Formats: sequence, C-alpha cells, structure tokens
Amino acid sequence: MNQYFLGDLCMATVQISNDIALLGHLIRRAAFGASASRLESLQTMSYEQVVDELINVQKYPRLEEDLLERYHIQHADEENTRWSAARWMYRMINSERPLEEKTALMWHGVFATGYAKVTNNPMMRTHYEMLRNQGLGSFRDLLVALSRDPAMIYWLDQQMNHSEARNENFGRELLELFSMGIGNYTEDDVKECARAFTGWTKSQTIPRYPTGFYNSEFIYRSEDHDDGVKTFLGETGRFNGEDIIDIIVRQPATARFVAKEIYAFFVSDDGDESAIEEIAQVYFDSNYVISDILQYVFNQNFFKDALFKKVKSPPELVAGTAIIAGRYRTPYEYGLTDMSKKTTSMGQELLNPPTVEGWHAGREWIDSSYLVERINFASEMIGNMEAPGVYEMVERMTDGLKEISPDELLDACLYEMGSLILKDNSRAIIFEELNLDNNIQCDSDEFREATAQILRLIVSSREYQFC
Repeated sequence: MNQYFLGDLCMATVQISNDIALLGHLIRRAAFGASASRLESLQTMSYEQVVDELINVQKYPRLEEDLLERYHIQHADEENTRWSAARWMYRMINSERPLEEKTALMWHGVFATGYAKVTNNPMMRTHYEMLRNQGLGSFRDLLVALSRDPAMIYWLDQQMNHSEARNENFGRELLELFSMGIGNYTEDDVKECARAFTGWTKSQTIPRYPTGFYNSEFIYRSEDHDDGVKTFLGETGRFNGEDIIDIIVRQPATARFVAKEIYAFFVSDDGDESAIEEIAQVYFDSNYVISDILQYVFNQNFFKDALFKKVKSPPELVAGTAIIAGRYRTPYEYGLTDMSKKTTSMGQELLNPPTVEGWHAGREWIDSSYLVERINFASEMIGNMEAPGVYEMVERMTDGLKEISPDELLDACLYEMGSLILKDNSRAIIFEELNLDNNIQCDSDEFREATAQILRLIVSSREYQFC
C-alpha cells in the first residue's frame, strides 16, 4: 500500500479561505467536485444558500443531449450498457443538477440491478432513469417505482411470483437489502410480502432479432394476485404491494436503514451512531423525503467536519478528475465511452453490479490493484498541461507573477483544484520528489514541468483519493 494512505489524516496549516475550503468539501460530496474559480463564484451566497441550490434541482434544466447522440454513434448499439454508462458519465461531469446524479449513484449501489442478468440495455436505461427521477423524492414512492421497474422485476425473478406458485426472491430482498435489514422481520413476513406482490410483473420483451432490443413495461395482473388476508409486521389486511411498502416505510428499522446508507455515501466510511439516529429522526419528520434529509445532513457539523473521511468511488474519482481537468465539457470530445469504462478497471462497472448486494465500498476501493488504476488515470488526466481546466488553473496561478517558490506553487495548485488540504507528511513527500530549493520563473519550462509534477503527485495522494 502506498505510504500516502497510512495513518490518520492530520491536516496541515494552509492559507486557504475557510469558506472556500468548506464549499469545496460540500461540492465534492453533494456533486463531483469543482475548481477554485467555480467555488469562488459560489461565495456570493451563504453556505446554506449553496445547499439550497444543490437540493432544489428543479430550478435548473437537465442537459440537452441531442448533440451527444449525434457525435456518439455507438448509442445506436442497444446490445449492452456502454452508451448508457457513457451518457451517465457525461451527466455527472456537466449536469447543473449534480445531486440528482449523485443520489442516483447512491441508490444504484443499494438497489443493485445489473446488465449481466437483465441483458437488455433499454430496461437498464429505464432503471437508471427511474433512480434519477425518484432518488431525491419520497422513499415510499421510490420503493413503489422500484417494485414496478421491469429490470428489477427480472433481476429478482418477480415475474415468476404467482398466486398459486410464489417466488419469494423480490419480497426477501425488499426487506433485507432495500429497506429494513436482517433481524427486523421474520420468515413469515417474507412469505406474506411475496403474496402481496403476486401479479406484479412485466410485459414480455419482443425478441431481439432482427431489429434489436426493446423495453419492457410493468403489468399488474389482478387475476394472478393473491387477494387473501395477510399478516405482515404485526398488521393484518388484504394487502397489495403498495400496502406492504406503506407498512415498511413506517418502521424504525427502515429509518435507520436509510440513515445509514445516506451517512455512508455522503458523510463518512466510518459510522457515527449519534449522527445516524439524528438522520433517522429527520426521515420521519420529513415524511420520508430524501432531499429534505440531505438538506439537514449537509448543514450539520458532523458533515462539515468530515473532510477526507470517505474514499471516492470510481465514478466520483473519474468524473471529479475530468471536471478539474476541464475535459468532456462538450458533447463531441473524443473518448467519452472509453473514459466511462475506466470505472470498471477500478472495480465499479456502472449498471452492472456484481451481486444483489452491490459493491463493497469504502477502503475496498483502494486495494493494491485498484489503487494503481486510480492513480494512473488521475495523474495522466490532470498532468496534461494542455487540458482546458489545467490550462485555466495555470493561467490563474501565474497571473501577475514573475516567479514563485515551490511551497507557494504547491499551495496554489491545491487551491485551484478545489481547496484541497494535504497532511504534513504528504507535503514533505511532494517536496522530496520535486527536489526544488529556489524560486521558479513562471515563464520557464521548469515551471511547467514542476506544475505538472505537483499536479500528478497531488492526485496520487491519500487526500485526493478521499473526499
């Protein structure tokens, strides 16, 4: 393991505006990161106002994607998820509603549904759009939409759940992985849950050839529904699927489940029971609305103090680095599909989780093989001095300067990359690698070489690999 990743993170004293540093932290968590110029533009608002802007996604339009499809003809290939993953990556980088994409990414890990079994990209695309559309709304409505999602229905064999021949797979995972967790229900609850969802199925997809893949639609077959009396989690009635979900979302176990998922994804890889209990209470106070819960979380000290407490997931690392480098700001830049594949080599293939449990996140993202891929990708992209974002950073750093010290240059690079803060030993390692003692002339080749080297070393550090 790289020495940058050893020990507790101990922040160095760096001359960075507290406001900028806090905004940088917020944007890395609620979005995918931003350069200093973007963060400075947000300083016209208070921190709370910036949170409001991030939360109220409906204030901003979604991306126009006509040109994206025109310049990427691979979208015509509906046989796999390559184009859907590339489109999602483009949205992560460019959306004016980044929290929408970020929250969809969180739910994708929770409600893990994959192409490996579904083998139908239109269904997978519909699944992702459902997570995107519902992810910030009511958790109750999200579970209902999930239960009606054709990809999920096929993924968990719900189309095989009949009144006279029940399949408990979806009912079990709804309780175990999607809402309450093991230990909060009985086997009888699983059976009754499965009974309630009988008749919830999907249309048969049209055969692939000769015209390619077609989507599927949710169908409710009343004649195949078990309408008998059921007892579920202590309540009795002639329950349908929506009734079951109404009961589930009222459970304290569900509140804790949602709270833990939000805390782990947005706050820290290390749990905090006190904070989780707070979030669980907001779950009830907000009537299960995820955006309201996130607004609460982003304004709390336990969130503000959690700098560099979470390992960036592969999509967060790829999208965030592209944003800083100024890459893929336009729909016609070459290589978008290849770049979206980078997450796969880092352990997370978008739209294709390995199991129903999703991915094991946190520090498992930085094992010996994945870490090499992460560092190589980030250093190659951010070390390109011709990349638009890097060029802009250099222009800002050298504006009005004739020379700069190595220490000042490092601080300037950290600031421009979103007000990053390095621990003392990381700074020492970078200076050791630079081997520079004197000031550098800003118009020299030495300056460009030193800047590129510093940027590559920064993205190799623990602090950059975390967020």
